[in-house]
Amino acid sequence: MSGPRLLFLVNEALFFTTHRLPVAMAAQAAGYDVHVAAPYQDGPVSVIQGCGFNYYDLPLERGRRNLLGEMRLIARCFHLIRRIKPDLVHHVAMKPVIFGGLVSRILGVPAVVHAITGMGFLFIRQDWLARALRVLIMPLYRYAFGHPNARVIFQNPDDLDLFLQQELVRKDITVLIKGCGVDVETFAPTSPPGGPAVVMFPARILGDKGVHEFIHAARTHKAAGSEAKFVLVGRRDPANPTDVEEATIRGWEQEGLVEWWGFQTNMPEILTRAHIICMPSYREGLPRSLIEAAACGLPIVTADVPGCREVVRDGISGYLVPVRDGTATTAAIGKLLVDPDLRRSMGQAARQLALDEFTVEDFVADSLAAYDALRNPI
Repeated sequence: MSGPRLLFLVNEALFFTTHRLPVAMAAQAAGYDVHVAAPYQDGPVSVIQGCGFNYYDLPLERGRRNLLGEMRLIARCFHLIRRIKPDLVHHVAMKPVIFGGLVSRILGVPAVVHAITGMGFLFIRQDWLARALRVLIMPLYRYAFGHPNARVIFQNPDDLDLFLQQELVRKDITVLIKGCGVDVETFAPTSPPGGPAVVMFPARILGDKGVHEFIHAARTHKAAGSEAKFVLVGRRDPANPTDVEEATIRGWEQEGLVEWWGFQTNMPEILTRAHIICMPSYREGLPRSLIEAAACGLPIVTADVPGCREVVRDGISGYLVPVRDGTATTAAIGKLLVDPDLRRSMGQAARQLALDEFTVEDFVADSLAAYDALRNPI
């Protein structure tokens, strides 16, 4: 007899393998029959199936704007969940939470977990379209969270407070789990590499991730004669309105401002090439890339915004700078470029913070505890 069926609804198969795979494996070891629904991506789907999970192709990608297509997607969610008959559905990110939460409540799924991984560009931008979409989305969140046996996981207290202030969720069903944790044995400090200092931007190449402030810093330091190397490590994301065109990135390379290393699957090795990490994002859930950097003992420059501020102790493990402030970002990087001892001491503090607050073991334990609370209510 198989165990309780656990279904993950995720908007990206790659995200599942990088951010939720340890939880799924632990759940499987605990007796759950694990199912995963996400848009098809060859490599990540091979990983999912290789773990013995049941996989379903479900086009939950971000960025779709076709109303008829979205209605069809809801219908596909409905048929999939009705066919699988899960005992617990774990929705990860906005579209799975809203669409999956709607369907799970209608079908009477016994238990649901909603994971809020960040507020996204809809809550960063202030143009009329973003404001209009927020007005539409809020009631959908409220309905999804109204499931009679639910837990809603937040990654930082700012997002949790926002949802409580908007009366979208009851406080008694919320859980605060900081990030998705990292393996601190795999992500570990190494001796700093020789040669000029490397300042690394480890994120998707998006305006909302602070890439323009990073480029401002690179341009300013290069103009002042700095030998530091500025590196972009990440992929484009055309579904995001702040995506940077490849021609623009190549132009930065041709100017000699940056090197673009693209998306990398071996981040533990890539991070050994860095001296400083900089990702001055405009808002996050709690960025795994910064947790990985902290675990590797690297000083971090990031913006003083929800999510990012959780990973850095200002002046101790790195610097928090005002959001959208290229000048402040430049100055913070400059302090670290000229002082190897400061980089070393801040890196040590970052490593200790990762050990204290961001281990994958704690993340898995907290996630399974949320499952247990739903499966075995008091």
